[in-house]
Amino acid sequence: MNWKNIFKSLKSRDMQKRLLIVLGLIVAYRFLAHVPVPLAQPTELKHVLDNLLRSSDLGGFINLLSGGALASLSIVLVGLSPYITASVITQLLTKALPNLEELHKDGESGRRKIQQWTRLITLPLALLQSVAFIFILRQTVLAGNTGVDIVANTAPLQWATMIAAMAAGSMLLMWLGELMTEQGVGNGMSILIFAGIIAGFPSTFSTIVNSLFSFNSDADKLHVFNWFTLPVNWFALVVVSGLALAGLVALYMIVKINEAQRIINISYAKRVQGNRAYGGVTSILPVKLITAGVIPVIFAVAFLALPAFIGQLLKGAHDPHWQQIGLNLTTWFKTPDATTFASGEITAFIYPIVYFLLVVGFTYFYTSIVFNSNEIAENLQKQGGFVANIRPGQQTEKYLNSIVTRLTLFGSLSLGIIAILPFVTEYVLGQFGIQAQNLAIGGTGLLIVVSVTLETLRQINSRALMVTYDQDY
Repeated sequence: MNWKNIFKSLKSRDMQKRLLIVLGLIVAYRFLAHVPVPLAQPTELKHVLDNLLRSSDLGGFINLLSGGALASLSIVLVGLSPYITASVITQLLTKALPNLEELHKDGESGRRKIQQWTRLITLPLALLQSVAFIFILRQTVLAGNTGVDIVANTAPLQWATMIAAMAAGSMLLMWLGELMTEQGVGNGMSILIFAGIIAGFPSTFSTIVNSLFSFNSDADKLHVFNWFTLPVNWFALVVVSGLALAGLVALYMIVKINEAQRIINISYAKRVQGNRAYGGVTSILPVKLITAGVIPVIFAVAFLALPAFIGQLLKGAHDPHWQQIGLNLTTWFKTPDATTFASGEITAFIYPIVYFLLVVGFTYFYTSIVFNSNEIAENLQKQGGFVANIRPGQQTEKYLNSIVTRLTLFGSLSLGIIAILPFVTEYVLGQFGIQAQNLAIGGTGLLIVVSVTLETLRQINSRALMVTYDQDY
């Protein structure tokens, strides 16, 4: 990372304009996160949602990824989940249908058509998830016997207004993300998720500070060799220090894994045209350890929320059989904590195991889309490039595939281990009687924040290199 080039590029009007547009769109997103869905009894519902977030891990995850939109029942509550699902569907179809694969190879025009189809698929998914969110919240609120029914005595026009507002909020987020991506300083969708997670950091920091300075008696204070006493809860200080140290180690691992890459030397044959000689040079082809970046984690979290959503819907069915299935789904796919692990039930380990497998699987899946060995081998052959001791064409493709497969194996396993590390920490702390609430949510947030930050800085650095090159020459 060339910080000198980045700071130098900030003098450019074009760079300033791009960064200001992205910052302005983030501010607009945070504003939308506080625009409520038109519902009755907003005050009572706000109180119910606060209690729900404190007692539900699923609600905590949704609130984390939506940037607090669940807490205020915002119009952007559905978030980017429909767009993520639509992207997975279109990418799977691109691999499965030869016509779509040919369209993808057509270049920018083909990719624009596929992107347009992704947008069209996003709309019905957003409508469907909006209805599902309202029903899930209703079932959860009624299950708590709060006396508040968010859809009681609701007219068809009010139903349509609620669903349209939430679906429009999801489509608006998709549009904001695409506008950010067009600026060339990062992936817009990832930046929006990043902004939503960062928005919750002040409240998390406030909770940590309050826990450090809250104590019931003098015995809870920190006594330094009986010389003097500090007004700090010694137990909370030990826990926070241990978690901070573990966070720094995890941060170091995430940075190293994200930055790791394999360098492949590419040689170009020397060609003579007229009086000029071309080629005869050597360049490099960097292959990242985790080519997919943070996308597998985002996909995995989005897909893991699906069984719990379906379970919440089935729990409201009249048939006891479907109710039991819904109860099983919500139990199996509930985010485990120290209390769940302490129960000793095997179901507490289902969520971390499936989470790990999904991260590994999505890493392979997304890498196969981002890194096309066949296309790279063809382009190298057309340009007269080759890998030493490897024949151009099919042999180069096999060589690249073997390297990417080995790198992805280690990278996906490392990413999966980092993803479930908070669950392991909660389990270990629970064995010592230490309750670490929402540690898994914080761990997932840290993983997404660090990965998105590195990827965004990498793209800003590339843009800065272009800007400073124009200034120097």
